Amino acid sequence: MRLSDIRRTPDLSRQLPPPALSDAPLAPGLYLVATPIGNLRDITLRALDVMAACDVLLAEDTRVTGKLLSAYGIRTRLERHDEHVAERTIPGILERLDAGERVALVSDAGTPMVSDPGYRLAREAIAAGHAVIPIPGASAALAALTLAGLPTDRFLFAGFPPPKSAARRTFLEEFANVRATLIFYEGASRVADCLADMVVVFGPRPAAVCRELTKLYETCVRGSLDELAADPRFEAPKGEIVILVGPGAEKAASADDVDAALREALSRLPLGEAASEVAKAFGLSRKDLYRQALALKETAG
Repeated sequence: MRLSDIRRTPDLSRQLPPPALSDAPLAPGLYLVATPIGNLRDITLRALDVMAACDVLLAEDTRVTGKLLSAYGIRTRLERHDEHVAERTIPGILERLDAGERVALVSDAGTPMVSDPGYRLAREAIAAGHAVIPIPGASAALAALTLAGLPTDRFLFAGFPPPKSAARRTFLEEFANVRATLIFYEGASRVADCLADMVVVFGPRPAAVCRELTKLYETCVRGSLDELAADPRFEAPKGEIVILVGPGAEKAASADDVDAALREALSRLPLGEAASEVAKAFGLSRKDLYRQALALKETAG
């Protein structure tokens, strides 16, 4: 087929009406429904089905969720559920689940319980024996991870760092030796200070700053942490921010580290198994470690 033929092919997706909501019955339980992080068209068809068919929709901010429901013509009753009212509202929600109702929980944007309220409700529902059903969809953390150009085979979501520098550095130090891409959420007004503290704790690792994901002014700036910390664009950015930090370079184990690990392994394992365990942990020769372990055992004996 020639390129000219492709251009003349009609776009059938624009001629078809939008799919109708499913009329399949919705089973009782607590539904955790992911909502768009910016672009309203990122809502899933299944999420629309659940929000339209549930008995009540619990929202962090009913005004925000109300706009989403209005855009898709959904008129389900909305009730507020956030950390400030959870103590008072959870018993009533559990009673509804006991009665066989379908309850859906949404966050303002993204996946519920990922830096959003809802964990306690889900835990209580599980403890009471109710079905808890995830309705997957948008997530700023995963969207940023796919965009950042950093390793994705292993990652850790660390949430929001503390607002004060001293506490933030202590918090970041917990992740300094984690061999994974680190994902943080941060408020726009603190991005510059957070990046500066990250340089101190992590050094010049590869990193990325993603802003306003799925929205009109979506941006992703990639570079080393020291370059990003000096970038004037982050002095007073606007919008929602995700900071990603690549894993640091693996440090070679010192002789003292290997010796200590071998002594600890020998305290609980036979000589051969101890040598194998430490060899695997440090990527060293089992044969060499067996000799070292034997020498340690003879010295200790």
